[in-house]
Amino acid sequence: MPKFEEELELDLELHEPQMFKVLLHNDDYTSMDFVVEVLMGIFHKTHTQAEQIMLQIHEKDKAICGVYSFEIAQTKAQQVKQKAKENEFPLLATIEEDS
Repeated sequence: MPKFEEELELDLELHEPQMFKVLLHNDDYTSMDFVVEVLMGIFHKTHTQAEQIMLQIHEKDKAICGVYSFEIAQTKAQQVKQKAKENEFPLLATIEEDS
């Protein structure tokens, strides 16, 4: 049986993954201390950063907590939902495409 050597030229284009913002939304029931706790625990913010973001949420009704790949952003939003539910707060986390 004859041997065939075949060279394939493949041009692979690598693309950066689409990134997504995770936002926390203001409500009238979730305590500011709990929001700071979430920002430090789930988003790994320092206490100072967490307080600044919490104040943005309070003043502007929402703020970006981080920008991640889709899977990580989705996981972070789910972690917020779970922690809020466990603590009986209606804190809302959403994700949206980063432009």
